[in-house]
Amino acid sequence: MEVVQTALPGVLLVTPRVFGDTRGFFLETFHAERYDAAGIAGPFVQDNWSRSVRGTLRGLHFQEPHAQGKLVQVVNGAVFDVAVDVRRGSPTFGRSVGVELSGENKRQMWIPPGFAHGFVVTSDVADFLYKCTAPYRPEAERAIAWDDPALAIAWPIDDPILSAKDAAAPRLAAASVLPAYERSPS
Repeated sequence: MEVVQTALPGVLLVTPRVFGDTRGFFLETFHAERYDAAGIAGPFVQDNWSRSVRGTLRGLHFQEPHAQGKLVQVVNGAVFDVAVDVRRGSPTFGRSVGVELSGENKRQMWIPPGFAHGFVVTSDVADFLYKCTAPYRPEAERAIAWDDPALAIAWPIDDPILSAKDAAAPRLAAASVLPAYERSPS
C-alpha cells in the first residue's frame, strides 16, 4: 500500500495494492500491523456503512469527548471527502483537506481523533464504509457547518441535501465544545 501525508499532519491518504485479473480484483482493506506501521493505530471498535444519493452531504461531524479516529473508504460510487482540524490550539486549526474517494480509485483516508469529517456524494449513489476507534456516543456527537466561510472548503456542490441536524450546525467560531490540541512529546 502507498500512504501519503496530506496537508494536515496526521490525516493520511491510503492507496491499497490491488491485485486484479480477468476474474476481478482483491485488496486488503485493513491489516493491523501494516496500518499501525503507517501511523494508523487502532484498535478499531466499530464499523459503519452508509448509503447516500447524489448531492447528499453528511457532516462535518466529530465526537467530543470520546473522539473517534476514522478510516474511511467508498466501495461503490464516489464522494468528495473532507477532514477539518477542530482542535483548539492546533497550528492547523480550521484548515481542511478534501479528496475524492471512490469505488474505482479504492483509496482510503485516515482522519485522526480531533478532526471533523464530512463528505458529499458526487455519483448517483455511494456506499461509504468507515472503521472507528471509539464507539458512537450520541451525547458526544458534535457538528460544524459544512458551509462555514472561515473553513473555505471547495465543495463541488452549492445546494446539498442535508439532515436537519447538519443544516443547523454552528460555524467553527461558535462551537462551544471542541477538542484540545495535544503536542507530541519531542
